[in-house]
Parts: sequence; structure tokens; C-alpha cells
Amino acid sequence: MTPTLQGSLVTLRPLLKTDAQLLIDAAADGELWSLPFTVVPSADTADSYIQKALKGQTEGTVMPFAVTLSSDQRVIGSTRFWKIDRENRKLEIGHTWYSQSWQKTAANTESKLLLLRYAFEQLKCVRVQFTTDVLNERSQAAILRIGAVQESIIRNERIMPDDRKRTSIRYSIIDDEWPQVRTNLERRLSSYSNEK
Repeated sequence: MTPTLQGSLVTLRPLLKTDAQLLIDAAADGELWSLPFTVVPSADTADSYIQKALKGQTEGTVMPFAVTLSSDQRVIGSTRFWKIDRENRKLEIGHTWYSQSWQKTAANTESKLLLLRYAFEQLKCVRVQFTTDVLNERSQAAILRIGAVQESIIRNERIMPDDRKRTSIRYSIIDDEWPQVRTNLERRLSSYSNEK
């Protein structure tokens, strides 16, 4: 079951079958569906995007979230745990995107803190990984800022909607690293607060 993760700026709540239009509206801020290195729902794909996420949830391998503002519950993006492997206590955080006006803000920092805290402290994960397109330099920088370690380059890791064979970069955080990563994320969040 997908939990609700409450933060001061953002709340990650379970993705719902009825969220299609909310996701489309969030993605319209920047027309994110046209990005070549990620899959963001559009008017044509939002229903299948949600169906696939909820199918994974039913199978126990995915926990999909809508990222909402804590103040008014407006949807500003989506993220998920996926590739959940309970036996080996590991998972991946991915399928993450935010409305353009919420990129490079405290929203991503707090979302990652909420997700990682749940993964390491509630699910008792020993490993959390991230995978991003070799073309997506902004995502690579954001993952490194979190404190993840680059592990490998994976050639032809997946086929993108435009049939491009995507080469990906994989990163991870392991349980021994989590206390320092948590401290760094909390410090970064505090610095955002001090700017206001």
C-alpha cells in the first residue's frame, strides 16, 4: 500500500485513477511531455500512465505518488518507488517530474527527504537507486546533489517513446550512507527556509 508522506512544503500522496487531468495540468507548466529524456503524461497518455503505475502497485513492485503542495493540495508533479524488491530490501526512486515553475526549488529536496526517510527508516532498505538518461544533465546534477554515488553507465537500458535506445546512468545510496545524506538534505531544506 502506498503511504502518504507529509512535508511542510509538499505532501506525497498515493496516485489515484482520477488524477489524470491534475497530472496533465501540472505537466502543462513547461509542456513537459515534449522532453526527449523522460516520460511525462500528456492528454493522450495520462490514463495509460496511471494504469501502468497502479498495475505495478497491485503487483507490489510500485508505490506511485502525486506530489502536491501541502498548503492547498495542488498537484505539481509525480514520483514513485518502483523495482521494489522486499526480499533484498532495495528499490528505485524514479518517474520523477515537477511542473517547470517548481523545478530547482525546495520541492524536490523535501520530496527526496520524505522518500528516502521512508525507504531507509520504515522499509529498512539497504539500497536505494536512481537511473537517469545520459542526456539529462539536470537530473544527473540533482541526483549527485542528494548525495547518491554514480555506479555505472547502462547502454540501451530502455526504449523511449520515440524509439530511441536510451543509455542511462545509475546511482545509489546505501544504508550506511543514509545518516549523512539525511543531514545534508535537512541542511539544504533549512537553507531554502532561511532565504524567505
